[in-house]
Amino acid sequence: MGVENTDLAKQLEAQTLGARLWRLHPGQASTWHRHFDQHELYVLLEGTGRMRIDDESITLEPLSAVLVEPEHLRQVFNDTETDALWLVVGAPRESVSSTLEMTREQLAAMYPDGPKALPPELGGGQLES
Repeated sequence: MGVENTDLAKQLEAQTLGARLWRLHPGQASTWHRHFDQHELYVLLEGTGRMRIDDESITLEPLSAVLVEPEHLRQVFNDTETDALWLVVGAPRESVSSTLEMTREQLAAMYPDGPKALPPELGGGQLES
């Protein structure tokens, strides 16, 4: 989705968890997705944090955190005027981490509205390729 991020888990050679820093500029969003096994901790480091979990939209202040269990759909997005910086940590790591390795059924379960679905707060629909 074009979001600036860095793979901290790869840099640290972590085997049991995933960890990324995500910088969302105004108008950006992560993917609307769920996981098969991975729990994810979202920590807002800077800015105002906006997030969808299933049917609920929430707002977080800096240094607030949310834990999302695997079966719940989630998406961070930025409908504010300033950047938001997130730390996202997940464990255990998914057994299939690349979408290129997933079956059509796995992709549909992980991304039920497609991998480029935008939240209603950013106009809904699909991001243009």
